[in-house]
Amino acid sequence: MTKIEGVILDWAGTAVDFGCFAPVNVFLDIFKNAGVEVTLGEAREPMGMLKIDHIRTMLAMPRIQDAWQNLYGRPSNEEDVAALYERFEKQLMVSLATYTDPIPTVLNTVNDLKAAGLKIGSTTGYTRGMMDVVVPNAKEKGYEPQSLVTPDDVDGFGRPYPYMIFENMKRLGLQDVRKIVKVGDTASDIREALQAGVWAVGVIIGSSEMGLSQQEFGALDEEQKGQAIDSTRQRFEAVGAQFTIETMAELPQLIEKLEQELSID
Repeated sequence: MTKIEGVILDWAGTAVDFGCFAPVNVFLDIFKNAGVEVTLGEAREPMGMLKIDHIRTMLAMPRIQDAWQNLYGRPSNEEDVAALYERFEKQLMVSLATYTDPIPTVLNTVNDLKAAGLKIGSTTGYTRGMMDVVVPNAKEKGYEPQSLVTPDDVDGFGRPYPYMIFENMKRLGLQDVRKIVKVGDTASDIREALQAGVWAVGVIIGSSEMGLSQQEFGALDEEQKGQAIDSTRQRFEAVGAQFTIETMAELPQLIEKLEQELSID
């Protein structure tokens, strides 16, 4: 039986910040302040990327670019990206500490995986400076992976590049990508995992892909919850996720299934 040796988790929307609202609200605000209204869907579509790349991706969206050119009389450029990112970073840093609550079932699951001998790494779309706010606040609330790699640690090559996963492997002493599971809540997470050759798992409830707060999800009736879960699962599968789980509580069972079914020499 093959032994899964490591799990690499995303942060916001996967381990902390149910619904991944810290960055989304700021993306909406900075574009609004620049005179271009963006939708929640447009703000969420590039989630999981390095945040300056996220802004570049939003500006490249045809509707947003058209609105930008109608307002400013020219295409957006790198100076615009830098100006928007500066506003984003300042605004996010003000509120980031309040979005560090672990998502339900995460603490127990991670503690159980550690107790079983698995290494727990993590990747993120946040910069090192942003994570300097998130990490101590999450630690106070009981969440502490054994490794954290940000895009800053790999020369800015964040998702969907695989290098943050490889750096986690180096730091944790993991050798075989086939024995590693990556769990995330965005299409960028899935692409990162696939590029690295590790198992790509999308977590549904609390994800940016679902886009609901804990209160909003809790207010749905069972049929509505089922529809939201199914819709999110389909989006993960459409970008190549090999597995989906509704919550992190299902991860140990999935790992056990992988260990039973895989045969790696």
